[in-house]
Amino acid sequence: MSSPEPQTLLVSHREVAALLPMTECIDVMAGALAALARGGALLPLRQVVALPGTRNLLAMMPGQVGTAGSDGVALGAKVITVFPGNDATPYDSHLGVVLLFEAAHGRLLAIIDASSVTAIRTAAVSGLATRLLANPDAGDLAILGAGVQAMTHLEAMGAVRSLRRVRVWSRSADRCAGFAVAARARLGVTVEVSPDAESCVRGADIICTVTASREPVLMGRWIAEGAHVNAVGA
Repeated sequence: MSSPEPQTLLVSHREVAALLPMTECIDVMAGALAALARGGALLPLRQVVALPGTRNLLAMMPGQVGTAGSDGVALGAKVITVFPGNDATPYDSHLGVVLLFEAAHGRLLAIIDASSVTAIRTAAVSGLATRLLANPDAGDLAILGAGVQAMTHLEAMGAVRSLRRVRVWSRSADRCAGFAVAARARLGVTVEVSPDAESCVRGADIICTVTASREPVLMGRWIAEGAHVNAVGA
């Protein structure tokens, strides 16, 4: 009797969120970045296809970590679309898949929804940077932007520092208000909605910029001495 054909695992958006807690992802990213620094990972430049006449992109990001021939090799790629205009729709601005392969024969092991991976992983790197670089007693957080990354960054900052105060600003007052409600419901955090970017960041000792703005939204003269900045967006 022939052995059953190996199955490819499908991991959904909700399953990624359940299986990849922020605190664990921060530790995973610490290991991955350390491997990259040691030369134990390959991370080619991403390939990007720009859709003519739009701000929309298709991006392909391959990578490998671990030593060839060992059981610890991870081989994969993320294929993702970036459609900034989706912010006004039910869809995430970043949609795609992560493809995971085994390194012995190149067999496809898993197809993983990339939206949650991107949201969690991006914030986890900021969380790691904050854990290593921010003042130990930093706890006054300012977030510029009120989308998906704003929420995951709030979660990541709360995972590495005790937050005393959280402020948010976005070009959309409605999105800011919705973010504050969602943060209370999801994370139990009270968020103050600021009327403008300057008042949001003045006095903050942790600042996260998570906007798709093509214009500067954070001015150096607003930043308090010793503040830590995670510049993810503009």
